[in-house]
Formats: sequence, C-alpha cells, structure tokens
Amino acid sequence: MKPLETTQTYFEHAADVLKLPASARIALWTPFREIRVELVLVRDSGELETFIAYRVQHDHSRGPMKGGMRFHPTVNIHEVRSLATLMTLKTAVMDLPFGGAKGGIACDPRSLSQRELEQLTRKLVDGLQEVIGPYVDIPAPDVNTNAQVMAWMMDQYSKYNGFTPAVVTGKPVGLHGSLGREASTGRGLVLGLQELLGKFGRGLTGQRLAIQGFGNVGSHAADVAHKLGARIVGVSDEWGAVVNPAGLDVDALRRHAGPRVPVAEFAGGTAIPRDDLLALDCDVLLPCALGDAITPDNMRQIRAPIVAEGANGPVSAEADAFLTAKGTVILPDIYANAGGVTCSYFEWAQNIQQFRWTEEEVNARLAEKMRAAFADLWATHIDLKLDLRTAAYVLALRRITEATRQRGNL
Repeated sequence: MKPLETTQTYFEHAADVLKLPASARIALWTPFREIRVELVLVRDSGELETFIAYRVQHDHSRGPMKGGMRFHPTVNIHEVRSLATLMTLKTAVMDLPFGGAKGGIACDPRSLSQRELEQLTRKLVDGLQEVIGPYVDIPAPDVNTNAQVMAWMMDQYSKYNGFTPAVVTGKPVGLHGSLGREASTGRGLVLGLQELLGKFGRGLTGQRLAIQGFGNVGSHAADVAHKLGARIVGVSDEWGAVVNPAGLDVDALRRHAGPRVPVAEFAGGTAIPRDDLLALDCDVLLPCALGDAITPDNMRQIRAPIVAEGANGPVSAEADAFLTAKGTVILPDIYANAGGVTCSYFEWAQNIQQFRWTEEEVNARLAEKMRAAFADLWATHIDLKLDLRTAAYVLALRRITEATRQRGNL
C-alpha cells in the first residue's frame, strides 16, 4: 500500500468513528492547493539539469500551513500529498494554530556541490515565493535539509519581501532560529514515550530501546532517552546496524556517526545487517528513518511490545492492523514525532515577537505541550475504546472539522 493510501485508510477509519458524511470527508481530505515547480540548475560542469519540486498545501482552517521541505530522490506528488495531510493532522493533535503542508525536490543532495545545493534552494523559493509566507505557509527542515537550507530560503524570500525571518523555521540559532529546535523531534519522541510508559506504571529507566535511523531524530532521541536512564541496545542507519545488549555508549556513538560513517563500524557493539534491527529483542522499537519501514514483508519479525513512530508513516496500514491485533502498542507519528513542529511553532512565535526564549524555556514548553496532547489523546483512546492511532486521528479530525464548520466551509 502506498503512503497516501495508508494515510487515507487511517483517515477513513477515524471519519467512520465520527460518522462524517461523504461531503465532509471530501472537503477535509482534498488539498487546498498543489504546486509543481520546474527548477533548471546550471551544474558546476556547465551542463543544465532540470529538477521537479512540489509543495502541497493541505488545509488552513486552523491557521497558516506548516510543514517540512525534503530533498530526496523518491519525492513525488503522492508522497507529498500524504505527508501534507499528516501535517494537518499533526498540528491539530498538538492543538497548534497551524494547518498542514509539505514539499520537496526530487533530487539526491549528495550528488550536488554546496554551490549547486544553494542555487537549487534559491530557485525553489523563486518558484514558491508567491504562495508561502509567515501567515500563509511556513516551510521547515525535513529529510536531507537543515538549518543552512532554511537560511538560504529565508534570505531568498527576504529579497522579495524584506526582512521576514518567520517565513521558515529550523534556521540557524544565530539567524533567528530557536534554541532547542534541532533536538526537538527526538526529544518530543522520548517525552511522548515517557507519557505512554507512565500509563503502564513504568519509567524510561532500564527500558531497552532499539532505534532505526540515526539521523537528526534518531540520534537526539537516543541522547535524550539515554540521559533519562534508558538502555539503547541497537541503532541502524542506511548501511547497517550495531547492537549491544548491555547498552551502547551513546555519547561515543554520536561522536563516531556522521555523513558516510556507518554505525556498524562503531567499536562498542556488534555489527548486524540493517534490517535485522527491526527484529531485535527490546522493550521499545523507534522507527526514525523513512516511511514504510514496517510492512507485511517484515511485520511478523517485530518483537517489541511498543513501537513509537519517530518517522512519518513508518508502519503500513496492513502492518498496523496486524501488530495492533497482536497487542503491540503503537504510539502514532502524528503525536510521537510532533516535537519538531511544536518547536517550529515556538520559533515562529519568537520571530513574530522578535524576542528569544532560553533553551530551558523551549524545552519546558515542549514538555508541557507533549503532556497536554498526550492527555487529550489518552482520554480519546479510553472514552471511545480506540487504539492510539485511531484515537489520534479522531482527535485531530474533530478539531479540524470544528474549525472548518466555524468558518462556514462545511
């Protein structure tokens, strides 16, 4: 099942619970606007190459649209539609004053020089500058994009509109970014997991965590969880995995890991094939890489009783149904990895106010939002006797439907 179909399956299930009529489902599912942009780049060799970029602006009933911008060879309109819809749901679950959007360029950034990457980013802004803005659509980092890319985007947009730091989030701290933003998705994931474990009378101390993906989300999740007493028994990246039942030295592993430096070469554990990480004997599995990591092909291998989704859409609909029926507790992406968009909201608010918060304030506010959102999620789960994913979708759809109705659009 493709990511868009997976998201629609979850959407329809929640709509059934809410007994939404067909007309409302169509209105809430259909994207507000979709943009396709051709980007022509002069390569360092002097040759011309064309790249295709997309931005899907899904819903703005609750506020300006918000979502990442990814640079990856697999970017396509179907994936971006799915991710934009997830952003609408995610901001609603967290009760943020935003809607949802997503975008990306179909490219391999590893094949681009720094100059080419900058020029491609600026051309992207040239193509989108009329339909993004601090009160319209606010991009952020995503797969293979970072603070530097956001700085280029802000600078290019400001050439058209004057000083406008709030047009993107995830910027460098020295260029109107927010303290705490870089670690926020991984931190939020661990905070959400902590809330879930508390419902089972457990804390993080001594819990065995396996983390698929050791990029921004996975590495920060490992760091935060380790500091809170969890034992990180395995991590993987695109090349392989490393395990240690006694617990990996997370600080040393983070120093070791980097671009094109496989975690499997880390001396503090045993190397195993990448995909074997998902089958590891552990208390919590955190898929923090790309979507569709757990599918019918490997769902029977999952041994962890809890799966906390650090990536967007890492569990396919078929695998979700299988694991839920088996009794696996899945902390869904639209809550579990919402720490990033929550801190993006904090950055946006700081930019609008032109006032900086301390890192302690940012982290405290993030913890408060994750606690409050989990309380709403758990209440929906208990009251309606739903699994956590369906409860999250129901919670989000209720809020989006209410806002849309209040605007007079339903």
